Amino acid sequence: GSLERRRCLYLHTGRACCQMMEVLLAALILVCSSVSSGSPGGYTGLPALGGIYYYQYGGAYSGFSGADGERAQQLDQHFYLLKLPIARTAMAVGGCLLVIPCVLILVGVLRVPWHFPAWLLIECTLNIVVAVGTVPALYYFFHSLLSIYNSSVCKEREQLYQSKGYQGFSCSLHGAEIAAGLLGCMAAMAYVLSAGLAVRDYRTVHEQEKKPLQL
Repeated sequence: GSLERRRCLYLHTGRACCQMMEVLLAALILVCSSVSSGSPGGYTGLPALGGIYYYQYGGAYSGFSGADGERAQQLDQHFYLLKLPIARTAMAVGGCLLVIPCVLILVGVLRVPWHFPAWLLIECTLNIVVAVGTVPALYYFFHSLLSIYNSSVCKEREQLYQSKGYQGFSCSLHGAEIAAGLLGCMAAMAYVLSAGLAVRDYRTVHEQEKKPLQL
């Protein structure tokens, strides 16, 4: 009845809209982080589809033969293992950024701030901590990736694939990684905005508590 309508009204507030935007950004960060990790199998061309061609020419590394093919596979696996920790860390951070706004939306729908206004100050503090913590997290993300791309493994892998005419194996930031960084910046700004809205709503609730007749 009326209680359910009041709860649904929260989803139309500016704070709820900002939190739903945070959920969307976190989901996109998760997707970009998973894409950035790649696969342990390395390059997969038409032979990976199977059939006689696959078994005759040695699988996914159709452009390589003998020692070059084995070396390409080793470099791919080593490169994948180098990127795996930072990719998992980014996915973990994206998961945390996804959980936090979901919890805050649930708290708002249950109208906890109206019964316990101090929660809004806690929410504001949490948003500020997340926004500030995103800055060193982004620095660590890009610093780790650049160190991997500057490693001897990546350079040798790039040269080996280029010698066979393959493109897309350059030692530079990829689109998904750049997108994850931009989404992280947008998420930080969204949390700052949420903190400001939480302070505004706290003032509103505090003023209404002084006017019980209007409530």
